Order: sequence, then structure tokens, then C-alpha cells
Amino acid sequence: MRIPAEATLLRVFIGEKDRHKGKPLHEAIVLKAREMHVAGATVLRGPMGFGHSSRLHTAKILRLSDDLPIVIEIVDAKDKIDAFLVELDPMMGSGLVTLERVHVLRYGDTPVK
Repeated sequence: MRIPAEATLLRVFIGEKDRHKGKPLHEAIVLKAREMHVAGATVLRGPMGFGHSSRLHTAKILRLSDDLPIVIEIVDAKDKIDAFLVELDPMMGSGLVTLERVHVLRYGDTPVK
């Protein structure tokens, strides 16, 4: 699979408790990205964060949250990300979705030209 040097980074910010059809939302998003042959996806679990409600979610010992922040990052060509966004929209409840242009230096073990 090739990825262009000029690509798009999609970031999806959700909570660990978010679900889609009974499955954790982050899993559903990654599986949909894989099904659509997107170049790759990474799920990051944050130790602390807050969103639009300003409610603090933290992994501190005496204040253990069961709804820690999750960030999914996906990088691919703009047209592939745009197609993926059509599928992502109905999966989302609350959350934050951002896009930014990125310059890809390496994909796998091959430098991108």
C-alpha cells in the first residue's frame, strides 16, 4: 500500500465508555478503517482529560475513572480520509473529530518521496 507524501491526519477524541452497536467505539472505528483499506490506525489511551462537559477523567489512584480519554489517529490520502468520514459520522455520538494536513516522511520501512 502506498501513501502520498502530502496526506491527511484524522484524529477522533472519544471516551473509553463510548459504544457502537454494543462494541467499544474505538474498536469499531479501527475495524471500519481496516475494512476500508486505510493505511493504518492507532488508538491511544490517555491518563487524564476532559471534554465539552468539563468533567475530569483521570487514572489517578484515589480517583480512578472508568471512562478515560481515547484518541484514534489515522493518516492516509485526503480522498481515503474523506470517504472514511462518511462512514465515521453515523458511528459517533459525542466526541471531537479533527483533520490536519501532514507531510509523511516514512511509511513502513520505505521513505516516502
